[in-house]
Parts: sequence; structure tokens; C-alpha cells
Amino acid sequence: MNQPVSARSGGHILVNALAIHGVDLVFSVPGESFLPAIDGLYAQREKINLVSCRQEGAAAHMAEAYGKLTGKPGVCFVTRGPGATNASIAVHTAMQDSTPMVLLVGQVSRKASKRETWQEIDLEKVFGSMAKWAVQVEDTRRIPEIISRAFHTAVAGRPGPVVVGLPEDMLYEEAAVADVGAYKRVQAHPGPADLQAMVAMLAQAERPLVVLGGGGWSKDACDGVRAFVEAFKLPVGTSFRRQDLLDNRHPNFVGDIGIGINPALAKRVRESDLLIAIGTRLGETTTSDFSLIAVPHPAQKLVHVHADPEELGRVYQADLPINAGMLEFAQAAAALPAPKQPAWAAWTEAARADYLDYLKHGTMPGELDMGAVMALLRDKLPADAIVTNGAGNYASWVHRFYQYRGFRTQLAPTSGVMGYGVPAACAAKLVHPERIVVCFAGDGCFQMNAQELATVKQYGLKIIFIVVNNGMWGSIRMHQEMHYPGRVHGTSLENPDFVALAKAYGLQGETVLRTDDFMPAFERALQAGSSTLLELRIDPEAITPRTTLAALRAQALAKH
Repeated sequence: MNQPVSARSGGHILVNALAIHGVDLVFSVPGESFLPAIDGLYAQREKINLVSCRQEGAAAHMAEAYGKLTGKPGVCFVTRGPGATNASIAVHTAMQDSTPMVLLVGQVSRKASKRETWQEIDLEKVFGSMAKWAVQVEDTRRIPEIISRAFHTAVAGRPGPVVVGLPEDMLYEEAAVADVGAYKRVQAHPGPADLQAMVAMLAQAERPLVVLGGGGWSKDACDGVRAFVEAFKLPVGTSFRRQDLLDNRHPNFVGDIGIGINPALAKRVRESDLLIAIGTRLGETTTSDFSLIAVPHPAQKLVHVHADPEELGRVYQADLPINAGMLEFAQAAAALPAPKQPAWAAWTEAARADYLDYLKHGTMPGELDMGAVMALLRDKLPADAIVTNGAGNYASWVHRFYQYRGFRTQLAPTSGVMGYGVPAACAAKLVHPERIVVCFAGDGCFQMNAQELATVKQYGLKIIFIVVNNGMWGSIRMHQEMHYPGRVHGTSLENPDFVALAKAYGLQGETVLRTDDFMPAFERALQAGSSTLLELRIDPEAITPRTTLAALRAQALAKH
């Protein structure tokens, strides 16, 4: 017999639903449009921690990073209009990165809607093409139903963001409505015929290559894939900024397939006779603008495993499309009988040798060598350290010379968004306070969310921030020199004193000018009682690990 349900405000019904769905951390910039929900969070403060941030874009990126780390939807509360549009940058990231996320937006009251009320926007139109689902709750009694659907949608198939509008008056309104149960994750399983067909294709192959990427992964899924590639002695590349799906020290790991790909690995992708793409969409960055793998049908045989059936055949016509979740496929693949002496064993060993050779750093202009810095960190950091970064040429040293040693030791946006590293580091430290978190950011990238150092201080988070300062928007300057040599415009940066800025926020800081000074400064940061910012000043000429600005300019002028 059903128990009677007492009337509660919409804000309390909402937060109770979040607790039921297992939410333990909410990121927000508080707004008057959702005060009843904030009061609901106060009532649930023993179950749900509220992190109050400085800007909605950063708060939403923390929620997105939480979703990456845990596989559960990261939750962010923002206010209407400018709050929602600030947060939209992370919704875009969550969609492109296939990250489960729920953005809750306080909205104008229902009676005032459609009148261009103060800060009013049509959430369903604004986010309709950016999120998996955008909806506005118009009836307080439907909150449990819609929140349940939001969480189910965020984790179903290809994970992604959901945006829920919450009219202010609806949150104040009381209703006697029962709660519903927690969401359940449902994923497709590979059929026996699909698995047998894949094994048959492997039996005919001489130069196979596995490509891991996309979202929906877990440690168990990674373990299953590792068992599969070990048994079959398959070489494994990872898609752009998904390098932590297989321990980079593993003898089957052969590098990342993305921006700045090892030319030897790119050659192997072209020469392979069977690609097994697991989880990755095979998007623009992974396929070098769709030139590395031909569209619509690759020159190689293609097995494409993806959790979303609509992704299969969307760009590439696979010889064998398999609709399956990552864990479901990995567990099934790990149980397959493997050949005792695969024909491609030498191919795998050679690909691994190519990777190890590419891991060696050369010299770069100036007194501070980022390749050497990354080699030092590769040896120093423990296997479970989490490394975060945003976008910019500085990240090419991180991705090329660091070795990620386990699932979710890398937090970086495949969307290429700037300003990601700082909020991602905050989320990482909140989720895993026991682990070392290192954030890399360029001088421009860092300043997009530098204000969150105040959040770092407020919540006592210990993070090491490494700001790579070359005094310019480096990646854009690189392209200027490639396409318009010598015509430099709009890419110089007048930067603050980053160390003084860190100290103003109550953190520690040091400037590092020479390679030999880096590790002593990093050791001091490890021993410090609070967060530390290390400003690494590098020569502007050192634009990538491969070349200099002068060399790019000379090459471009020679073409003209």
C-alpha cells in the first residue's frame, strides 16, 4: 500500500531526486532564480557537497570533468540567461567529449515567459543542437520523472549532456509527488556472430591496428580491452586526448593518433589492413581532417565498435559495425580464443619501437626545455597522478612526452576548448583528494579561468599549476607564420605577474627560467602545504616539439 506523500517545494523535490540518483557533488555559481534548490541542497548537505565557483563556464567544466572521472553525470546549477550561456562552453565540451552531464538552469517564472523577461532565453532552442536533450519543467509534479529521464539520457548509448530548465516559480511551488528510483545504465551487448566475424577478419589480417577512444569507458572496460589486445598481441593507438585508455608503458601501446601524430604511426595507420576502432567516432582530429582514413569507406578493412547505433555509418561505412557499450564489448572480447602465433607479432613490436623512439626529446630554443621537463615528470609522478590541460601548443609537449599510466590519469578536452585545465584540476582533486593533480596551462589558456584559484583556496585543494608562458597565443601565431609569414597581428599577450597573482589568491608560486631549476621547484611544490603555481617561461621560438617560428616562416616564404 502506497504511503501518503507530503507536499514539498519544487526545489526540495529536485534535490531529493539528485540524491536518489547518487549525486554527491554539485558545482554552481548561485543565482536568485533557483534559491529553493539551494535551500534543498542545504537540507541535503550531509549527502551532497556544494562547490561554489566564480564563473559558470568553470563550474560547468568542473561538472564535465567529474563526469569523465566517475562515469556518473556531473551536475551543475546555473542561473538563467548569462549564467546558462556562460555554462554552454562546457555543454559543448561534454557533447564532443561524450561525457555524461546534467546542467540545471534556473529560469524566469512561467507567468513571465515569452515576454523577453529579464535574462530570459529559450533553453530548448539555445541548447537543442548542443546537448543530447534540452527540456524545461513546466509542472512541479513532473520533476522526478524529468530528472530521471535526464540522468538516463546522459548515460545512455553515447554519453553526453542534458540541459534542464527550472522556472523560478515552479521551484517555489509545492506539490505532493512521490520520488522515483535511481537511474539504470543500459548498454547494447555485442552478438556472438559479430565477435566471430571480427575473429575471422583478424585471421585474414597481417597488419591490424586497434584504435581506442570516445566516451563511456570505465576501469573495468579498460582492463577488458587490455586483456583482449594482450591475448591477440595487437598494437593499440589511442585517439586524440584519450591516451589513458591503455597504460602507455604497455608493450602493445604504440602512440596517440591525433594532432602531432608520430609520422611513423601515421604511416602504419595507412598501411594497416584492418582497423578495429573501439569507442572512437573517428572524428576530424583523430583522422587528420579525414585524410588519414578515407571517407566514406577506408582503404583498410574496418571494424567499428560504438555504443550509439546512430554513430555507426554516420561518417564511415564499416565492414563490420558493432553496436555495444565499452564494458560489454571489452568483456566479450577478452573471452575470445586468441591465436598462438599471430602473423602480426613483429608488426606490433616494430610499432612499439617507433613509439619509444618518438618519446625521446630533442633540444629546443631557450634555457628551458619542455621536452626535458616532461621527461622529468614522467619519471617523478606516481602512476595514479592526474594530469589536466586545456588547449594550446604547450599541450603538444604534454601529450607527446608524458606517459599516462591508468584510466583517467588524463583530463583534456577533445573539443579543443581553452581554459579547461584549471577547473578540471579542481574537479579531479575534489573527486580524488588522495592523488597528485598537476594542471598544465598556457599563459592565454590559464587566464580564461584563473579566477578559480579562489575556489582552489576556499576548498583547500592542493594542485600544482604549471603555466607555460611564451607571451602569445601560440597556436594561432604558428598558423599565422604558416599562412601569412611575418604578418603577425593580434597574437601577442601582455601577461600579469603569474607568481604574484597566485600569491594574491593565497597560493604559493615560483618562476622557473632554466631546465635545471624545474625539478627543485617541483619538489618544493610537492612538499608545500597548499597549491603552487610554477610559471615556466619558454622561448617564443619553441612553438612545437618539432620546429620553430623562424623555420615555419622560412618554409612559408619559400613556397611564396
